[in-house]
Amino acid sequence: MGTKGKPGRGRAGDAYRRVIGLTGPLLPCVSFLGRLPTATIQFGSVLLVARTHGSLTTAGLTGGALALGEVVCGPLVGRLADRHGQRTVVLAFSLVNAVAVTVLVAGALAGLPAPALVLLGAVAGATVPLVGPLARARLVALARRSGASESTVGAALSFESTLDELSFVLGPALVGLAAVLAHPAYAMAAAAALVATCGTAFALHPTSHATNPAGEGPGRPADPPVRGRAVAPGDPPAHTRVEVVPPGSPSPVPAVPGPLRTRLPRPPTPPGVPGLFAALALQGAVFGACQAGITALTGRLGQADQAGLVYAAMGVMSAVAGLAMAAVPERVGARTRWRLATGAALALSLPLLGTTGLPALYAVVTVLGVAYAPHLITVFGLLERSVAPSRLAETMGVATSALVGGQALAVAVTGRLAETHGPTAAFAVASAAAGLTSVLALTVRPATYAGGPGNALHARVPDGPDDPHRGAVL
Repeated sequence: MGTKGKPGRGRAGDAYRRVIGLTGPLLPCVSFLGRLPTATIQFGSVLLVARTHGSLTTAGLTGGALALGEVVCGPLVGRLADRHGQRTVVLAFSLVNAVAVTVLVAGALAGLPAPALVLLGAVAGATVPLVGPLARARLVALARRSGASESTVGAALSFESTLDELSFVLGPALVGLAAVLAHPAYAMAAAAALVATCGTAFALHPTSHATNPAGEGPGRPADPPVRGRAVAPGDPPAHTRVEVVPPGSPSPVPAVPGPLRTRLPRPPTPPGVPGLFAALALQGAVFGACQAGITALTGRLGQADQAGLVYAAMGVMSAVAGLAMAAVPERVGARTRWRLATGAALALSLPLLGTTGLPALYAVVTVLGVAYAPHLITVFGLLERSVAPSRLAETMGVATSALVGGQALAVAVTGRLAETHGPTAAFAVASAAAGLTSVLALTVRPATYAGGPGNALHARVPDGPDDPHRGAVL
């Protein structure tokens, strides 16, 4: 409340100080280093196999299998974290992933055949511990548990998205540097060491208790307890048979004899959430199509080594814009921010269609990065407000899978399109995906998770005058 009269820079600084106050300085460092391997192994596996086997086809299949493994198993990792807590799940997956990446490197250096490398790549992707999405879920849980304002929760999401952006800029850059100076295997080995050490440190950090399921540790319960009996065959669905009762309150109807159940049935997916997942998949498609177009254009100009730097410039600008999101006034609601971000992405992507030179490419792509992080931050915020707390980690896992899957599919499709029809064709796909994302922002109406009176304990604070749920029970 005390920040309303401050200029944007002061308001953002105060918000980030409150965010760091929730975790201490160690957790952001550990979570950043712990998510860096995810950004490294995707590109690193391609360069590694291309170097050891001399086949771009085998390299592409290995990298694609790694991405597919992460997309398919990411939601499972999130669901396990929701059910068993982050400490056990992240610790196990970090150690297994370190072994999987090490075996992939050893297999590539030993000259294993393509099918074996594809299988090892899939295992390496399937065991990614999802430090980024789980760090986001943990920080939001800490903010909610402390009673932080919506501006602080928004700053937490901005902070986490900025760390993601920086990791996905720095990871490929480090791999490329290792490939030029020595061998991609060194970057992959470093990724395995980082995920083992920093993933373990993230798992064992005291804040891991913040996301414990109900009844385990000092963290906030995932859902309030319910009274009732087990659903018998032929009964209505479970969510119509249970009643959420805040602790200490009398039951408005006689409780059915039976044991006390301490966990709600798995809450259903709210209606607006699939639209948010689709928006993230389309955002990933924009990333992938831009990546293919940038690669094709720089290659056509005889400056193929500039592709990574151009893409990095977009990522750095996106990270800066993400940090600046904490300065946006609270009166600008989440749905308004979503529409503005997607509209800006569409408008700023159109100049790519007429870009033919390297200086112009740098300029257009860098400016385009302004729209990316604000869109991701806003969609993650809408998801956090839409789902039950007991499904937050799983939701963040699905969201990340949608983003990665959209990017991988777009790279595969538009890469071939750019080879046959030129970079403009790939950029056209990026603009079309941005346009579809804007349509979703105009039509999808995400609901705030409040539901019936029994869920009022988990209702979110309305996020501005455009929030359709303003006035909900808090």
